[in-house]
Amino acid sequence: MFGTIEAVKAVSELFAPIAGEIVAINERLDKEPALVNTDPYGAGWMIKVKPTNPSELDALIGSDAYKKHIGQ
Repeated sequence: MFGTIEAVKAVSELFAPIAGEIVAINERLDKEPALVNTDPYGAGWMIKVKPTNPSELDALIGSDAYKKHIGQ
C-alpha cells in the first residue's frame, strides 16, 4: 500500500503493482486531485517507483490491454 484515496463516502487503499522505492510524488495532486481522473497517463500520475525487481514489469499490462480487459 502506498496511500489512500478519499471519495464522498469512502476511503480506499492504493496498492502498487510492483515492489520498489518511491522516488517521486506528484505534489500537484494536492491542489488538483481531479487530474487522476482527467489525465491519468499524463499530469495525473501519482508516484514514480524504482523497481526492486525490474522483471516484475514484464507482468504488467498497458492501458489498451486494460481497457479491453474491463470491456471498454
